[in-house]
Amino acid sequence: MAVDPVCKMEVDDKKAMFTTSYKGRTYYFCSQACKERFDTTLASLKKAGTGICFGVRVEESKEMEK
Repeated sequence: MAVDPVCKMEVDDKKAMFTTSYKGRTYYFCSQACKERFDTTLASLKKAGTGICFGVRVEESKEMEK
C-alpha cells in the first residue's frame, strides 16, 4: 500500500489508476483530482526551482543566464 501525498488516503499501488513519477519515484493517488493538484503544485515549484510539494522536496537546477 502507498499513501496519497495530497489527501493521505491509503492507495493500493498495484491497482492505482493515477500516478506521477518524479526523480525516479512513483507517487500514487486516490483520484484524478489529487493527482492534478499534486502535478500543478509540482510544476509551479519546478519552475521556481525549489519548494515542498505535499511533503516532497523539489529542487530543480536552473541554467545560469549568460
